[in-house]
Amino acid sequence: MTESRVTIKDIAEELGVSTATVSNVIHGKTKKISQKTVAKVQEKIEESGYLPNMAAVLLAQNTSKIVCIVLSNDAKYENKMIEDPFVSGMLNYLSKELAKHDYFVMLKEESDVKEIVRYASMWNMAGLVLIGFCTMDYEKLRSNMHIPFVVVDSYQKDVHKYSDVGIDNIQGGFLAGSYLTKMGHENIMFLSDNDEDCDHDRYVGLTNALKAANLPFDKKDFKMLSPYKEERVKIYEKLYLEMNRYTAAFAASDMYAIEFMNFLQEKGVSIPKDFSIIGFDDIPLASMVYPPLTTVSQDLERRSKVAVELLLELINGESEGRMVLLPVEVVERGSVRHLRN
Repeated sequence: MTESRVTIKDIAEELGVSTATVSNVIHGKTKKISQKTVAKVQEKIEESGYLPNMAAVLLAQNTSKIVCIVLSNDAKYENKMIEDPFVSGMLNYLSKELAKHDYFVMLKEESDVKEIVRYASMWNMAGLVLIGFCTMDYEKLRSNMHIPFVVVDSYQKDVHKYSDVGIDNIQGGFLAGSYLTKMGHENIMFLSDNDEDCDHDRYVGLTNALKAANLPFDKKDFKMLSPYKEERVKIYEKLYLEMNRYTAAFAASDMYAIEFMNFLQEKGVSIPKDFSIIGFDDIPLASMVYPPLTTVSQDLERRSKVAVELLLELINGESEGRMVLLPVEVVERGSVRHLRN
């Protein structure tokens, strides 16, 4: 062997077999090859340090065993979506769950749906899991490629030919609102940076809970935040001046709940003595801050497991696509005060 890159031809000549035999062993097509020859070729491949052209290997197989987790690279995420605790938690559980089924994980941040189609085909991917995209993106993907995919939080009625795993956000908002009213809170602000999809449903759930308790909720109590931290700080300053009108806040995410709680405590506001806060998601940080954050918890490990199950159904032709909504629950910690006590 020379010091240059080893080729299939080199291995075949040294073993006295055909290049087709070596190629078939590399590609896993060994049904018509004796076990002795397979073992001999595999040993020589390992010994020689042969590095196959993976793109060629993947294209030659019926499936690459690669599942790509695609994160939206939309400007609103400030190119930091992977840093979001919810997203990083999902990535952790998804990669472990896919590994159980012998799939490899590829991670990609992308904003252009056409690019998703291009590299999904280029790598002959087995499937995709998409996080953070909109309905229009899913429909474009469905009409432009045939690779199975599962989305996280699309909440569409029609998910034909792709699947969606979500949580019951309206119920989550209702549980948060019911918990706050049970604790004696009647004047509650809602914090979110949008009034769409998940956050809209959490807001609807809150208003349903207030109606059930015969309490008013004015649209002005929906406090619109900014996706950008510098702008949020300015908004928090304004909210601080309105504190006497409210006794509690329900934030659409734990990150906003924690951020607002820290801001108020820096202003000398005691949580929960002077003001109560409840979040949503139950990220790991929620139990580490002071006071520990009361929140609506979703089970990321279970969501990830269901997402993989849905994807395998599509890959194996066992489903035309379906939607699964998982339950949520309130986790009581130390950031909400019982006013009647």
